[in-house]
Amino acid sequence: MPRLTLAEAQDLATAALAAAGANPEMARLTAQALVAAEAEGQGGHGLSRVPQYAGFLANGRADGNAIPAILAERGGAALIDARHGLAYPALDLALREAAARARRNGVAFLGITNSHHAGAMGLPVAALARQGLVALAFTNSPAAMPVPGGRRPLMGTNPVAAAFPRRDAAPLVIDMALSEVARGKIMLAAKAGKKIPLGWALDAEGNPTTDPNAALDGAMLAMGGAKGALLALVVELLCCALTGAAFGFEADSFFAAEGNRPRLGHALLAIDPGALAGEAGFADRLEFLLAAMQGDPGVRLPGSRRAGLAAHAAADGLEVPEALLAQLQALAAKSAKVA
Repeated sequence: MPRLTLAEAQDLATAALAAAGANPEMARLTAQALVAAEAEGQGGHGLSRVPQYAGFLANGRADGNAIPAILAERGGAALIDARHGLAYPALDLALREAAARARRNGVAFLGITNSHHAGAMGLPVAALARQGLVALAFTNSPAAMPVPGGRRPLMGTNPVAAAFPRRDAAPLVIDMALSEVARGKIMLAAKAGKKIPLGWALDAEGNPTTDPNAALDGAMLAMGGAKGALLALVVELLCCALTGAAFGFEADSFFAAEGNRPRLGHALLAIDPGALAGEAGFADRLEFLLAAMQGDPGVRLPGSRRAGLAAHAAADGLEVPEALLAQLQALAAKSAKVA
C-alpha cells in the first residue's frame, strides 16, 4: 500500500480541496484536520472525506469562499457564523475565541451555526487541553436516530468529546458518537451480505432488524437505549436551539453528493481550572483518579490508542489505499491544470 508522510498528505489534500473551490485557508485547515484524524486511525473522518468534501464544494452544498465571522458576543459567550463553508475555519476561530475568553472569564461557550460536517471532535478539545483548559465539544449531524418511542430518524449520531489537560502527559481525550454503532459498520455488513446484531438499528417500520439493508432504510439506535437517545437530544438542543442552526432532520444526508446546505451547529465549552480549584489542585485530583484506574492491569486510558497511532504516523507516515490516493491525485491535478 502506498505511504505518504504527513506533510505530503497535507499538501495533497490541500491541493485537492483548493481545486474543488475551497479558499486557501479553508483548504489548509480542512486538510490539516483530516490528516490529523487519519493519523489517529480515524479513517472515517480522515482522507476519505476529501473526495466527499470536494463534491460538496463543487455542487454548492458548501461555500468554498466562506469566511466565518462572529455574529453575537457577551462576556465568555460568542456565536460564530460558518457562512455555509466547511466547518474547520469556523472551528479554528471558535478555538481561538474559546481560549481567550476562558482565560479572561474563567469559562467560555462558543456556538457555531450554518456549518457543515465537523469531523473528529476530539481534535479541537485536545487543542484546548494542550493549552491547559478543560474542554467539551458537541455537534449535531443529519438525522439517523429516532427519539425514545419513535421510529423515524430525527436526530443525528451527535458526537460528544471532552479533553482534560494532564501534568507532564498528553491530554486525556474522550470522543464518542451516541449511536450504538457507527453507520459505516452497517454499510460494511450490507456490502458483505452479513447480518447485523439486534439492537443496532430499526427498519423503516420501526421494527428491530438484523438486515443491514433494512437498517440503512430505517434508523440507527442510540447507545444505552432511551438514555443515549436523550443525550443526543441534549446535544441537538445545545448545538441548534442555542445557535439557530438546523436540526438533524432538516439536513440532507452526507452520504449523497447532492442535497441542501446542512446548516449544522456545533458547541464548544472551555473551562480554566485556575478559576476553580486551581491548576495544581485540578492536576492532583485528575492524576489521583487516573492512577486508581490504572491499578487494574486491563485498563487503557481513553485516547491512548489514538495518541500512539498519531506518534507512529508522524514517524513513519500514513498508508493510503491505492484507489483513494488515485482519487486525491486526480482532484489535485485539476488545480495544476487551472494554474
